[in-house]
Amino acid sequence: MTGVKMSNVIDMTGRLKAQATSEALANMGSAEILNISEIRKRVITEDRRQVKRTILTEFIALHAVVPNKGIMKVTLYDINESGLSFDLESQRGHYNVGELVELRLYLNQSTYLTINTKVAHVTDIADEGIHRHGCGFEVESRNREALSHFVKFLESVTANLKRDGGDLLVSKINS
Repeated sequence: MTGVKMSNVIDMTGRLKAQATSEALANMGSAEILNISEIRKRVITEDRRQVKRTILTEFIALHAVVPNKGIMKVTLYDINESGLSFDLESQRGHYNVGELVELRLYLNQSTYLTINTKVAHVTDIADEGIHRHGCGFEVESRNREALSHFVKFLESVTANLKRDGGDLLVSKINS
């Protein structure tokens, strides 16, 4: 048996093909085969997305600068390397596509990062009472590098976040 490679794996493909007649296939119907690993990956991705959106709305305050009037609170919905989206309550109005919007990303009560954006699209979400604005970051923004690092930080943190299920708080170590 020189030159013949021995294997412990039995090749069943030939036998399976022989057994799968057209009549048997017709009786099987049109059942969809689901890839469990793809579904699992989708669920994990969606869960991370929800955690990220929670982090964005509760950790980061975003305000739009309204020229000659002041600042107006908006809700950060999503952020990535090239832009962000924010929600504005419908009764407050909306920006128009192509409009330049200066945003302030507050890290605490008094410290913020200025973000220069351009509105790429506006979606009216009537059932939530909001207008969602998708904006691209302006290339010439002076804070572009800091913003890039901040977005990478958020993505890195989000990948490892866990949701608190209401853990019991203790007041002392020793009883």
